[in-house]
This record gives sequence, C-alpha cells and structure tokens, in this order.
Amino acid sequence: MTDHDSYEELYRSTIPSVVSIYLAGDGRTPGGAGSGFVFDVDSTSEEREGYVVTNHHVVGTNPSVDVRFSDGDWRVGEVVGADAYTDLAVVRVPDHPEDAAALPLAASNPVPGTPVAALGNPMGLDGSLTTGVVSGASRSMPTRDGFAIPDTVQTDAPINPGNSGGPLVTTDGTVVGVNRARGGDNIGFAVSAEVAARVVPALVEDGEYRHSYLKVRTLDVSPTVAEANGLAEVRGVLVVDVGDGPGRAALRGATGTRRVRGRDVPVGGDVVTHIDGERVDTHEQLMRYLLLETRPGETVAVDLVRDGRERRVDLALAERPAVRPRRGRGRRRGRSRRGTDVPIR
Repeated sequence: MTDHDSYEELYRSTIPSVVSIYLAGDGRTPGGAGSGFVFDVDSTSEEREGYVVTNHHVVGTNPSVDVRFSDGDWRVGEVVGADAYTDLAVVRVPDHPEDAAALPLAASNPVPGTPVAALGNPMGLDGSLTTGVVSGASRSMPTRDGFAIPDTVQTDAPINPGNSGGPLVTTDGTVVGVNRARGGDNIGFAVSAEVAARVVPALVEDGEYRHSYLKVRTLDVSPTVAEANGLAEVRGVLVVDVGDGPGRAALRGATGTRRVRGRDVPVGGDVVTHIDGERVDTHEQLMRYLLLETRPGETVAVDLVRDGRERRVDLALAERPAVRPRRGRGRRRGRSRRGTDVPIR
C-alpha cells in the first residue's frame, strides 16, 4: 500500500483509537505528554470501560493521567500497571468514545520492508501520522537505566518526542509495535506486539509483569572470540560474568583474557549454544527467549560448550528484581492542544 488514498483510509480508521496522554505538574516537576492506543483485554465485555496501552516512561510513577481522544473528549485514566523492563504501561479509561475501537496486535514480528505508519502526539501535535517501513526486527534497545529491551521493531517512519506510547501499525491497522524512541536519523524503535501481547494482560491483571532472570553477562561469539577460546564454530554466546543469580551454581564465567588481533578477549567461560532446544547466537536471542517463553521459577535446559566439550545443564530461573521507581522527565517541550508548554516524551 503506497497511494495517498489508502493512507487516508488508514488514518480515518485508526486515529479514533489513538489518544494523547497528559500529566499534570506538581509545582516542582513539570507535567508531560505522550501517546497511547486503545487495547481490548476482554472482547466479551459489554461495558464501555476500556484500556489504553502506552509507555512506562510516559506515565512515570503517576497514579492517573489525563487522556484526550481524537474527537476532543477528555477522560481521567487510572494507571493500573507498568513495567520498566519493557517500557509498557496500561491505563484504565472509563466510558471511552464509541468509535474508539481496540486496535489488534500482530501475532508475530513484521518482515523488514513492511510499510508502516506511526500514530500519536509528536511534539505535542495531536493526531499525527508519519509513514515508512520496518527496517529491522528483533532488535535490542539500550535504555538510560542500564538494561536493554529485547525484541524491538526498527523503523524509518519518523518517531519524535511525544510519539512515545503510540502505535506503529501496518497498512491494515494492525499494531506491530508500541513506539518508544528515536535512535538517530531515520531510525526509530517500537516495543514489539509480541512483547505487548505477553506483558499487557499481566499488567491489567496484576499491575506488574514478573520477568525471568539469569543475571549473567555475555558476549556474542565472533571470529575473534572463537579464536581466543579455541572454538571449532563461530556460534553461541560466551558467558563473561556470572552474578549472584540462578546461573551461579551451573554456569562458569570467563577466567581471564587472551590477546588476539590487538584485543584482550575474555576466555574460559561457558559458551551457551541452545536454551530448551532453541539455538542461541546472540545475547538478544537469549533475552528474547527468557522474556517471551519462560516464567520465574521454571527450569530451562541450557546446552553449552565448556573446555571444548558439549554438555547440558538445568537452570531454575529466578525473578528479576524490580527497577527502582523513577519519575519520567521529558527532554523537549512542545505546544500542546491545551495551550501550555509541556515536556514531550
């Protein structure tokens, strides 16, 4: 789909489901603005109470937010759950407008080259649409809190401050990602629909999502890493460090370094090649599997290479510690429809 009439149809059919989210200031900290979209948790319910998906960094620690629909109607929404590790949050919105239908989530990651549109409130401009394509899938996106969000969708559709929390949709209106941040010129990132489909229901039900945890630091096996460690194949991830998590008793971290091609390369650690039979070639794949396929308390089978020999170990997964709460702060300000300057996220 590339013609303007089709994009106009996409806009008309989806924009009633896209909202602008505003936070009031507290006298010391200014408010903020972001985006969100209507999500259907219970399709059998006849009540007009619904839910809006957005980013954790948009709502911060606020218990409630102001929600503005495309028709100009306002609601006060209750933040019912948020997860810093995936940067997702859910807002309960009572009696939402009749035409604000829930947008469907894609069942799998989109293929690079898929046409997409980013909808939301960029720079405080409600009801905006930008277009592009999916330029990458299953990316790992670093955060300011020191961890990375796995399984993000990369796009060249412009994503600006204020787009955060809005939907990244295909041409039929299916959500493939929750817009999160701009990574550079013509590069933006969105939390994948697969992650949202797993995390959001738990936020609605429990107010939180419990993440599986290994607490290991790894390095993708490259030709240099393989050479330093005497590996026959360039595959897997090298365990560099094992913290005090569940992997401590079963996994071995690097025992030293070896200089190869002018670089000091960690050596002596286990090389993880599979988890529950799924091949692991990158840290991203390992983190994605833990997020999408496991729960805390479950045991996973890890295939690895140690001292040149293949072996299998069983690991009981722990629960990842909660991120210390922090109030989100916008970096830029924009003119909102409310007529005031607000930080946009």
